[in-house]
Amino acid sequence: MPTLVLIRHGQSAWNLENRFTGWWDVDLTEQGHAEAKAAGELLAAKGLDFDLTFTSLQTRAIKTLNIALEAMGRLWLPVEKDWRLNERHYGGLTGLNKAETAAKHGEDQVKVWRRSFDIPPPPQDADSDWDLSKDRRYAGITIPNTESLKDTIARVLPYWEERIAPELKAGKRVLISAHGNSLRALVKHLSAIPDADITGLEIPTGQPIVYDLDEALNAKDRYYLSER
Repeated sequence: MPTLVLIRHGQSAWNLENRFTGWWDVDLTEQGHAEAKAAGELLAAKGLDFDLTFTSLQTRAIKTLNIALEAMGRLWLPVEKDWRLNERHYGGLTGLNKAETAAKHGEDQVKVWRRSFDIPPPPQDADSDWDLSKDRRYAGITIPNTESLKDTIARVLPYWEERIAPELKAGKRVLISAHGNSLRALVKHLSAIPDADITGLEIPTGQPIVYDLDEALNAKDRYYLSER
């Protein structure tokens, strides 16, 4: 039976500051480091092991993976990094404080931008302080200027089908360290969650999610490892 574990990165600096982060690259906080270490220790204590790992191109997810693997004594495991596992792009909201944005535009409007399935935030301006067009890690990639969850799913699922699902079907044990929305895309797919319901799913930082899958990668069970 294939083994799949998902981890949302530990608390980041902008999680702590309550800012929209998206594709902008921010580091883990001290608490984020502790969450990643605890996740690795829990995985080891529960007897989980892996053959290969996947993560995004963003520091907070990469560091979470590395810290967890170090806690497991598995830093030598293969790691594949891909932009398609990046967080959802928050467009013109990037860098803004969530509470201040709600005060300016109204809580209902911000809720639509944050939680609707297919309505993206306003696009990012070309001269934004958070423009990534000159970031070398995205050379040759068309960087979005905003994304809805539906848009995020449209890039995550082809990567899943192309790179991750074949490894699981071959019997490999897989660990993915990514982000709230890229992981929601995978959970929606694996657990067949309707569009209207996925918007209410919250994925906490640093908490391993275990999937029990059958040979066809249908989900038999999904649970937080800390609850078993």
